[in-house]
Amino acid sequence: MSDISRKGEAELEAEIEQIRSLPVDQLRVLWRQTFKSPPPSAFAKDMLGRMICYHVQEKALGGLSRASQRVLNDIGRGKSAVETAQRRLKPGTVLVREYQGERHSVVVSPDGFVWRDETYASLSSIARLITGTNWNGPKFFGLRLSIDKSDNTETVALSRPRRGKRSAL
Repeated sequence: MSDISRKGEAELEAEIEQIRSLPVDQLRVLWRQTFKSPPPSAFAKDMLGRMICYHVQEKALGGLSRASQRVLNDIGRGKSAVETAQRRLKPGTVLVREYQGERHSVVVSPDGFVWRDETYASLSSIARLITGTNWNGPKFFGLRLSIDKSDNTETVALSRPRRGKRSAL
């Protein structure tokens, strides 16, 4: 909020509070004026108010960055947020994984991934060196969503590599 003055910030907050206090029928009128279209019939009072407030803030403070828009568009096309973010690891990012009591740090570089002062082309090659077996590198370092095979749903949390065999309960 450094782009707007204190007075502008106070005015913005007052406008948002005023919008939040409106009854649903007035919010629908304000929606039509703001977006030049009828409000979605499924939107309750809370959602109407939130969307209008977001629009007011966007006009005052600016919209989403291109990178954020790209991530949201990817999600809209069916790609997971983690899958999208994984492709955008920036140089300097440090990935940390503890395996069998030893902590392993990998630094993303423009040329690949640096582990123990050596540069590797993929995370999978590093995971293979650490474990001695073939691993999906992004999954090993917790960059992939885990998928519950029993109900075919993706969990929201990042996956944690399994340690040992699972016991049947």
